[in-house]
Amino acid sequence: MKRLLTAVALLSLAAPAYAQLAVPNEAGLTYGHVHLNVSDVELHKQLWVDHFGGVLTQKGSLIAIRLPGFLVALSGREPTGGSLGTGMDHFGFKVRNMETFLTKWRAAGYAVDTEFTGSEGQLNAFITMPGGARVELQEDQMLPVEVSGYHIHFRTPNHEELLDWYLETFDLEARPRGTIQTTTNVPGMNLSFGAADEAAPTQGTAIDHIGFEVDNLQAYTEQLKAKGIEFDTDFRVIDSLQLNIAYLTDPEGVRIELTEGYDHY
Repeated sequence: MKRLLTAVALLSLAAPAYAQLAVPNEAGLTYGHVHLNVSDVELHKQLWVDHFGGVLTQKGSLIAIRLPGFLVALSGREPTGGSLGTGMDHFGFKVRNMETFLTKWRAAGYAVDTEFTGSEGQLNAFITMPGGARVELQEDQMLPVEVSGYHIHFRTPNHEELLDWYLETFDLEARPRGTIQTTTNVPGMNLSFGAADEAAPTQGTAIDHIGFEVDNLQAYTEQLKAKGIEFDTDFRVIDSLQLNIAYLTDPEGVRIELTEGYDHY
């Protein structure tokens, strides 16, 4: 009995750690979430839990799936298009066993778009979620969990300039990822930037926006304004969601939500 109680206690300690966002940097910034527009919320709940090992959470009207290091939030609306061709082309995960993941994915009746060797020399694959959000998978057999968030990937005509904008705006440093030189990191997530002939704005599409979690958000937005950053939606407190938010859009049309409170989800 004592061993059983000890095991339960250890699991109770491990569960919150699984849900936590990464430790913020010195500026109080960490990665927060990816927000999807989906026509079938119930289907997406099932897929993110069953295939990605997520944990469903809801506060007020906000539905989200907790994953190691970040959340996937869901809005029940028909997307205007898929993520391919927008500034936020896809987001990516590491998986411990690619064959296991893809076999289960195919058995559920879903297609695998392509399998290939990625920029870090590992087995990679692309899948597309219902509604058109593109997801990249990369095998990492040393991963301590089955699936973990890894990167978001911008594809725009001016990808190098966009990287510079993120570096300057959020006080980040360029850090190559494999053969990709144009990337940077925020705690919990790699931000990669690649070239494309064109890039549509993200709002309304399958990947509506990305999100950064910030300590003391109101003061942080004032710091960004001092840099000349303009906000689409200024700092707001949403009591029903226990969340503070602000919105801006990057120079290539990717919508960004800054939040304070997702680390308690």
